[in-house]
Parts: sequence; C-alpha cells; structure tokens
Amino acid sequence: MKKVGLAWQIFIGLVLGIVVGGVFYGNPHVTQYLQPIGTVFIHLIKMIVIPIVVSSIIVGVAGVGDIKSVGRLGGKTILYFEIVTTIAILVGLLAANIFHPGTGIDRSHLAKSDISAYVTTAKTTETHSMVDTFVNIVPTNIMQSLSNGDMLPIIFFSVMFGLGVAAIGEKGIPILNFFKGTAEAMFYVTNQIMKVAPFGVFALIGVTVSTFGLSSLIPLGKLALVVYGSMIFFIVVVMGLIAKIAGYNIFKLLKYLKDEILLGYSTASSETVLPKIMEKMENLGCPKAITSFVIPTGYSFNLDGSTLYQAIAALFIAQMYGIHLSITHQITLVLVLMITSKGIAGVPGVSFVVLLATLGSVGIPVEGLAFIAGIDRILDMARTVVNIVGNSLAALVITKWEGHKIEENTDQKIAL
Repeated sequence: MKKVGLAWQIFIGLVLGIVVGGVFYGNPHVTQYLQPIGTVFIHLIKMIVIPIVVSSIIVGVAGVGDIKSVGRLGGKTILYFEIVTTIAILVGLLAANIFHPGTGIDRSHLAKSDISAYVTTAKTTETHSMVDTFVNIVPTNIMQSLSNGDMLPIIFFSVMFGLGVAAIGEKGIPILNFFKGTAEAMFYVTNQIMKVAPFGVFALIGVTVSTFGLSSLIPLGKLALVVYGSMIFFIVVVMGLIAKIAGYNIFKLLKYLKDEILLGYSTASSETVLPKIMEKMENLGCPKAITSFVIPTGYSFNLDGSTLYQAIAALFIAQMYGIHLSITHQITLVLVLMITSKGIAGVPGVSFVVLLATLGSVGIPVEGLAFIAGIDRILDMARTVVNIVGNSLAALVITKWEGHKIEENTDQKIAL
C-alpha cells in the first residue's frame, strides 16, 4: 500500500465501504462491527486538533508579536468570512428559486426521520444570540474550554498567551521553543494517524450505506442534485473568482488538497482534516500566524457549504408545503441565517439546528426537516467539502491581503 497514494487508499476504502454497506443493507451487525472502527478514527483526530491549534497559534502570534497586527488580521478575517458566507446564502436561494427542488414533492411518499435530538439542541441554544457568541469567546475557565473543545475561547486564549510570550522577550524563548516542539510532534502524530484514514473511511461510509441505503436518495434525488450542483458551482465559479483575485488557481488548490477533500467528503467531518489543512497551507507559503488563526476560526465563522445548504433546504421545505416566500421573506431569511449561523456556531449538527432556529421566523414548518433528515449525511458530505476548500482559500486570501507571497508549486510532497 506504500506505493499507493493516500487519496487512492481513501477512495478504495470509500468504494469498499459503499459495497459492503449496500450488500448488507439493513443488517445491524454492520453497525455493530464497523462503527467502533470509525469512532476510534474520529476520536484520534479530535485528540490532536486542540494541541495543534493551541501550539500553532501561540507560535504564530508570538512570531508577530504586535497586538495591532493581530487585531488587523482578525478584523480582515471576520470581514472576509461575513462577505463570503453571505454570498453562499444568496447562491443557495438563487439555486432553489431557479430549480424548485421541492415543487411537486408528494410528502406521503417520503419517509420521516426522528429529529428530536436536533430539536432538543435547538431549544438549549435558542436564546444564544450572536452577541452571546462574542461574549463567550472570552473564556472564564480555559481548562473547561479545552475539555469541552470550545474552539473560539481556545483561540482567544492562545492569541493572548502568544502576545504575552512575545512581550516578555528572552524570558519567553523557552516557552516558545516548547510550543514549537509540541506543534512539530503533533504534526508527526497527525501523519501517523492519516495512515489509518482509509480504514476509518471504510467503516464510516459502510455504516451510513447499510443504515440508510442508497435507495433513500431516490425520492429526494432532485434536492440532492440541486445541493451538489450548487456546491460545485460555488467552488468552481465563486471560489474560483476569489482565488483568481488572490492570484491563485482554484483547480491547483483542489489538486493540492485532494487527499483532504476526499477524506473530509468520506467522513462528512471537516474536523478530520483541520491539522493537515493547516500544515499544507503553511507549506504553500501562508505564514503560521495566518494559518493557525484563520483556519480554526473559519470552522465557526466560515461554513460556506453549511450556509449554502441551509438556504436551499429552507426553500425546499417551503416549496414542498406549497408556501410562497416573497422577496421580503427571502431577504428576512438571509438576515436570520447570517445571524443564527454565527450565533450557534460549533453546535453539533449545526446545519439542522440553525434551520430549526430559522424556519419559524419566515413561517416555514420546522417538521419539514424530518423529511430530509434521512439523506442529510449524503448532503453533509458535499457541504463538508465546500467548508474545507473555503477555509483553505481564506488562508490564501488573507495571506495575499497581508502582502505575503504564495508559492506556486503545489507539487511538494508532505511526508505520510
């Protein structure tokens, strides 16, 4: 297997998982035997994410050493995220208005899935406004934030700690060296974990197919096609234009990130590739201070694929119920999605939770989500890819905006 690239190994695992899941569709033993393998792989990734983020941010910020520069970087990053996610919402609404994926759908022929878990999560976060999100960025107990995996408070603390290390001069050198060593060690661990990625992909996709079956796509095939088509359009056209403005080619970026894109698609989790994305974008020429801040922050503020999907799903449900949304209602939907998607960023099942918190504001029945929950995993795979590419591109854009040069050679090898 050493002669076969990681992307091919993951692809083989993906295909074998689909075959096994299809052959043993409905067999509970598939979940019993494969789910632990997939869960262990996800746990391995989650185990290394926080140490890498913390050490990389501290090293990067300490290298900058200027609170004004860090503040400027943060301002540019948030502004860029807000612009691009708004464009994503508009693209989703445009696609849903043009193709009408929900028109003519007979609800009596659709299977309803249990969404009670999402409803419970939505109720616990319904008073969680965008203001609360910014207030909660500042942790009261960093150990608790580390334990809970609350990324924004962790990023805030790491930035402040990095500035503190820079401020104490030579006294901070041993601390800086410690975190440099930590980052290098964790990237080594990441490369070792990636060797078992094909097995994790095989297990996760096998469980998905055996549980839901590919036949679940048929009644909602038009929705799936519109979602996938919109995601492809957004990557190629919208992100392509953004990449061109930044002086880069989107297809070069896609080729460079093929391993991470395929892994993220297979696992439907952008978190699985966060460490490798940071490493690869740094190898491409993005400064550590930028990659370590922009990419983790993007996981809460720059979910382009998720917001695009939310716009399509909202109009799909409205069309399915025969509800006409005027331009005013759709503008309201855009504004609510912009606020809600940031207000409860980082919540598990965020796309569904955001929709539950949003649909009622424009008079769309929230129970309509139960009809699309069955294929959500398939749609989640597509929006994960957009989220991964979007956050990688953000690092390039901010790097260019800050006046740094990007290496044109994306063929350099990263040891696996």
